[in-house]
This record gives sequence, structure tokens and C-alpha cells, in this order.
Amino acid sequence: MSTQSFDKVIRGGRVVTPRGTAETDIGIRDGQIAVLGSGLSATAEVIDASGLLVLPGGVDAHCHIDQMVSSGARTADDFEGASVAAAFGGTTTLISFAAQHRGQSLRHVVEEYKTRAQGKSVLDYGFHLIVTDASQQTLDVDLPALVNEGFTSVKIYLTYDALRLDDRAALDVLTAVRREGAMPLIHAESHDMIAWFTEKLLASGYDQIRHLADARPRLAERDAVHHAVSLAELVNIPIVLVHMSSAEAVEQVRWARRRGFPIYAETCPQYLVLTREALDRPSFEAAKFCCSPPLRDRASQDALWSALNDGTLSILSSDHSAFVMEGPDGKLRDGPDTAFNRVQYGMPGLELRLPLIFSEGVGTGRLSIERFVEVTATEPARLYGLAGRKGVIAPGADADLVIWDPKKQIRITPEALHDGLGWTPYEGRHVTGMPVMTMARGTVVCREGERLAAGGHGRLLARARPEACAINTPPATGFDVVSGQFICDAPAS
Repeated sequence: MSTQSFDKVIRGGRVVTPRGTAETDIGIRDGQIAVLGSGLSATAEVIDASGLLVLPGGVDAHCHIDQMVSSGARTADDFEGASVAAAFGGTTTLISFAAQHRGQSLRHVVEEYKTRAQGKSVLDYGFHLIVTDASQQTLDVDLPALVNEGFTSVKIYLTYDALRLDDRAALDVLTAVRREGAMPLIHAESHDMIAWFTEKLLASGYDQIRHLADARPRLAERDAVHHAVSLAELVNIPIVLVHMSSAEAVEQVRWARRRGFPIYAETCPQYLVLTREALDRPSFEAAKFCCSPPLRDRASQDALWSALNDGTLSILSSDHSAFVMEGPDGKLRDGPDTAFNRVQYGMPGLELRLPLIFSEGVGTGRLSIERFVEVTATEPARLYGLAGRKGVIAPGADADLVIWDPKKQIRITPEALHDGLGWTPYEGRHVTGMPVMTMARGTVVCREGERLAAGGHGRLLARARPEACAINTPPATGFDVVSGQFICDAPAS
């Protein structure tokens, strides 16, 4: 029996650690995991987890919270509401976005988002930087300073008129990101293909919401993923390809991996449990299922599950982007018969990300419990500069812990959720396996349906430069930002 004393001890649960699953106690002191062992004593509280799982809190590394999007609409939740919903779903760390729009100062944008979140979140949080204005001020002044402050990931878009970068601007951003040792994220869909398809469909009278999947085809995703890989290869930088939705996109990731290129890829619950048939509904209902990329067919769904299991897909995030249905910020803000290209894209997912994938993955044998933890917690923490602090149960890590009842069943309804949105695309589904307690840095945030932590418990995270971005070798061709020299293809012999 240990003679050490702890603030809290979690006792009797099956604990998932980097080395596997075992029954062990967890001693918590000063908000961190102090030790794993048996017979631990606590001066304050013993939490009985007998018969339950103890998992590291989820790291949701792709969520849009209190964000004005390119259409001018604002997402429905603030950092308090979003973090509470996430905690009830077993997530303990959020990485949202500080979204620069054209002409804005990146520094000013980050300061504004810090103000929006301060004193509200019950969970620790960080920001990816969205760069849409690749000016000298952004890339040579603001970006280096912000990376040094712990904002060590940058997202760019290859589509959307108000967000996308052309190839030259994208290469400038990727070069600056590589120079600073940060991680780039890329939204990869072919802008011109989508614009062409959309124009033809609308001109022919095919404007119903169900044609969203036709306007943004799998081919447009495949093409853009390949293009994104080529841009990254030219600069020699690893990338994260976000929200993979199709078998064709997955094959491009495999192609890049076979060539030894460091590509990481993400998918989301909607692509694993929903299909494009959900769009074949009246407009008000169909709008709930509009996201970008759109929902695909069952063949792509099966391919994604396989890729998530075999490591082709590295992480699972929510891409949470919650909107009310009507009004100036609504999904149908242009009216109930809005054309597919005028619907506000995005789905809520913070609270249901982990329960859905636990039920449909671990519960069906598609994923082991260890792989579930890896893709939802450990690997996103590693990729985004939080390795050893978040997403893992090990001495020295933050005591971000979730106790799961693998047998608890619920039927999903809007009333059963904590986001206050009033709708969910998963309404009526049953899930098996739910969190019964969520702890953030040793503080119990929620337990058995009751919220216990106040807004402001969460802290803004200063993230390290990801180890995956510590590249010292020059690119095969192009401009080497390390040596400052151009490297050209060898002449043909």
C-alpha cells in the first residue's frame, strides 16, 4: 500500500494507458496525475470506478466556437455552453479557431478570440490560426510572434471565395509555417470543380438541398487532397488534412504515405454514422445534415472505418459548427426553400463525438478501446503540441479523466443534450456507452448529469511546437526555408 497522500484517488476502474488496459488506481495531486498504482490513499476524496472504464479526456482538435464564418453568420454557442456540452460528452480539451478574414490583423483576431473565451470555458482550450490574408505583416510579424506564444497550428482553405488561398499564397503560408515549426491544417476541396458543378446544377433547376452532395463530389475532394499533398511536398512540411469524407480521399493519403511523406488525416463522426440519404428530406430537415464536405455513401463510410482502424486516418474530431435553424445566423437564413449553395453548412458534434464512436466503434468491434483513445485523445494531443500534458493517463499529465459506463444506453434527443441548440442530426439514434463523470485538471466538471464546475475553470493553453514538425531535411525541390537556397530537380541524364 502506498503511503503517499493525494487530493483524489480514482479506485477500481479499468484504466486505458499508453501500454494498454489494466485495473489500477490513479492518484491525483495539484491537478495532475501523480501515480498509477494500488492501495492509494486520499486525504480528500475517493472516487469508486468499479466496473467502469477510466479514459483520458477527449481532445477535440477541430471545433468552431463563437466564430463568425465566411457568410457573415455566427455560430450558436459561446465558450461556456460549448465547453459544458463537450464535458458531458467526455471531452476535456478543445482546440477551436481564431479566424482571420480578408484585411484583418491576425494579431487583433487572436486577441479578440481570447477575450471571447476568457472566463467562460469550463475546459482548457486553444486556438488554431485561420489565415486568409497572406500579407507580409501576417507571415513575417504576427505569425512568428503568435507561434512563440503557443498558437502552433495554422489552417488554410483551398475552397470558399472568402477563405481560400491560391497556390502562390498557400505556398507562402506553408513556407512561413515550416519556418516557425508549426503544424498546418488544410481544408481540401477543389474550388473550381465545385463552382462549375454548382453553376451547372442551378442553371438546370437542380437547386434542392439533396443536390449538395452532387455539387461537392468525391472527385473534388480527391483532387484537392492530392493537390494539397503536392503543395506540402514542395515545401517539405507535414500537414493535417481535415474532415476526410470519402474512400477516394483516403486512397490519396495512402498514396502519399507509401511515398514516405508525413501526412496526417482526420475524419468526423458524421461521415462514420450518417450517409447522403439524409439529404433526401424536406428542406427544413435536410438542412440539418448539410456540412462540407457533404455526407457520402456507405462504401465511403466503410472505407473510413477501415482507415481509422488501420492508422491511415490519425485522429477523430467533431468539426463542431452549430447554428440555429432560422434567423440571420440560421442554417436557413435565406428562407425555407433555400438553394443548396445558400444553406449554412455545419453540424453540432461536441457532446456526441465520443459516445457515437464508442458505441459504433468499440461497441461493434470496429475499434479497440486502445485505438479509440488514441484517435480521440492521445494523437490529437501529440499532433498539436500537447503531448504528455493532455490525452493520456500517465504520471505528470493533467488529471483530465473520464469515467465511462460501457453499458449505459441513451436515446439521443435534443432535450437529452446540453448545447441548448434545440436540434441534432443524430436525433432518435441509440448509443451504448456514456461518460458518467468528467474531470478537468483534477476538478470534477460534471457527474451523473449534474454540472459542477463554473465557467472560467478552463485555461488558454500555450502549445509546444509539434515534434512532427521538427524537420531538418531540405525539400526535394523548391525553396528551402532552412538554408535559404533554391533546390531544383536534378537534370535528366
